[in-house]
Amino acid sequence: MLTRFFILVGSRLISFMYFLGGLGTLAFQTIYLTFTPPFKKDRVFEQAKKAGYDSLPIVALVSLFIGFIFALQTAYFMQRIGSEIYIASMVALSIVRELGPVITALIVAGRVGAAITAELGSMQVTEQIDALETLAANPVKYLVVPRFLALSVMLPLLTLYSDAIGILGGYIICVFRLGISSSMYIKVTTEALFYKDLFTGLFKTIFFGMIIALVSCYEGFNVQGGAEGVGQATTRSVVVTFIMIIIADCFFTAMFYFIFP
Repeated sequence: MLTRFFILVGSRLISFMYFLGGLGTLAFQTIYLTFTPPFKKDRVFEQAKKAGYDSLPIVALVSLFIGFIFALQTAYFMQRIGSEIYIASMVALSIVRELGPVITALIVAGRVGAAITAELGSMQVTEQIDALETLAANPVKYLVVPRFLALSVMLPLLTLYSDAIGILGGYIICVFRLGISSSMYIKVTTEALFYKDLFTGLFKTIFFGMIIALVSCYEGFNVQGGAEGVGQATTRSVVVTFIMIIIADCFFTAMFYFIFP
């Protein structure tokens, strides 16, 4: 039993180190090729549409209900101490600094990241990626760089959109359910928010976008076992991306806590 335990732990550790090494290599190649001509703007815009514009409805729906829920849950406590007016500031700060960036990144990881892994995995299984190499086209330059750039740019923009919709959700609950005046809600919200709050939220999303693109592409490139392997790689991609986003969010939150106390 003890021998089997150490074998299992050792194999998992080796697999993890292999994953980190492969992901780091892909990240280095992607960043290098991002600044190397030729530049395929059309492919970047195509991926930006898929990652950004096509994600607007689901991001809006989730963000609106997050605003609803957070305002209602906050009101439950604030009404007991007679401080309903501060619900607006709590909703705005929580959404802009934390909920907006993380929820948007998780939505995009589940929707766009899974699609990227499935697409590249299918190409790997059908040997289309090998065909690109045969035609002297770099697969990382052709497939990874456009997705990397698109997600790095579109995720901050989606987060801004998500923040606005989430605050709107809090506004609807506070004004039409809790009886707070519209002008007072807007005043408290604007007074509570500072540029550093917006910056800390948006800065994280750039790295969240990079994580989604790199992990999704790496898993797609390393698919094995046909259609079943594509499904396993897609599941693994979403799970790993979620974990890395949460870890990165924890790191940046701690870092900004000491930089912007």
